[in-house]
Amino acid sequence: MTTNKTDHLYLHVPFCRTICYYCDFCHRVYRKDIAEKWLERVKEEIQENCEGHYETVYLGGGTPTCLTCEELDCLLSYLDPFTKGASEYTSEANPESLDEEKIHIFKKHGVNRISLGIQSSDEKLLKIMNRHHSFDDVRNTVELLKKNGLTNISGDLMYSLPFQTMDILKKTLDDVLSLDLPHLSIYSLTLEENSVFAKKGYTPLEEDMEADMYEYITERLKKEGYIHYEVSNFAKEGYESKHNLGYWRYDDFLGISMGAASKIGNLRFTNTAGFEKYFHAEDIREEVTELTKEDEMFENVMMSLRTLEGLDLKTFEERYGVSFEEHYQEAIRKHSKDLVFEKGRVRARDLALLHPLLIDFLED
Repeated sequence: MTTNKTDHLYLHVPFCRTICYYCDFCHRVYRKDIAEKWLERVKEEIQENCEGHYETVYLGGGTPTCLTCEELDCLLSYLDPFTKGASEYTSEANPESLDEEKIHIFKKHGVNRISLGIQSSDEKLLKIMNRHHSFDDVRNTVELLKKNGLTNISGDLMYSLPFQTMDILKKTLDDVLSLDLPHLSIYSLTLEENSVFAKKGYTPLEEDMEADMYEYITERLKKEGYIHYEVSNFAKEGYESKHNLGYWRYDDFLGISMGAASKIGNLRFTNTAGFEKYFHAEDIREEVTELTKEDEMFENVMMSLRTLEGLDLKTFEERYGVSFEEHYQEAIRKHSKDLVFEKGRVRARDLALLHPLLIDFLED
């Protein structure tokens, strides 16, 4: 089945060498026979659904780098006809599974950005999360990437973890800042129902401590020259994630492989997370939702207000045939002090206080 053309392509690699205890994404422990079967099926899906060339491409997971060099090379070769000239081509990676040969494979196929799973520099916290790298591994991997010319690197970090203190968080930020990465994504722990953390009865930290950590992170990174351009994302100038900005601007996007989501026009759909159904079903799309105009408008507002740039008012009116100011009069009036209108855009004055604002837009 051929979909409408989009500028943004996401492909989900559903394998990990080990399972992190906080994770509930679509994945399983790597097995060579299953991975080979998946590669055959994902090749078919790419050929059936991809078209043209994509402006941004993102390989997520799971862990793309847990594939063998041969498997990774195969996967990227399937994508080659659609990724030529992509302005941003990202792959997620873990320090313990990324080596020089895989870096060369990435570069051969045009991958120009790496999102590295760091999470923490504290050894005890890494063990609690069932992570299998040390911060020395992180440092060595970053040096290897830079040595091979892959310098557009994003680091993923987590806060509000069980047993994490403010001192531990500060030390992690010190360590990560020493790596001189151009982009950082920093997420609070969310207890997913089927994660090992949830089954062990772990909980995030108290709300006040979580808020204090978020405030410290944002202030510290701003002082270090990072732009806080989205609720959880920080970048040096020019290094904002183009792929994720596509989501936040409410562009259409195509998701390939198990568990991947897509939005094409007013349709939102998610692929099956079951391996057997993925391998054998002709139609792998589940949870197909036909969005109403009201749904689309709110989702557009919700996603755009997460960012420093905010919502483009002209684009909103062109998409929906109604002005933002006219449609959301009551919510705007209620939050007049929380919104900034300038240069044809509207943005939230404080990204940390976004949730109550969005509730009123949902109800307006």
